[in-house]
Amino acid sequence: MNPSTSAAPPVTPSLPNGFGAAAILSAGIGSFALAILAIAGDKSATIKSILIFYKPTGPLSGVTTTAILIWLATWGILEWRWRKRTVALLPLVATALGLLGLSLILTFPPVVDLF
Repeated sequence: MNPSTSAAPPVTPSLPNGFGAAAILSAGIGSFALAILAIAGDKSATIKSILIFYKPTGPLSGVTTTAILIWLATWGILEWRWRKRTVALLPLVATALGLLGLSLILTFPPVVDLF
């Protein structure tokens, strides 16, 4: 076998994963924001009154609306910054899952009652 005639393996261009990474991390941040806002709305009368966007639903309307706005803003900013990058997904997914798990724990009533 002659080394000069052997074919090199084809080079496949890697696709940037920043847009997907932004979606994953922003979902974790948005869920954590929902948990923090829910706790703040329950425990503080001032925040509770600020979060009433629609009177029949009470502060829940402000909690969910604000959490969705935080999620969308975070997603937009991260996507804008990472759109052409390849991001290490393992630490990012671990962080997003950690935030999601923490938000689930923080919305569990016995845990909320500790605050």
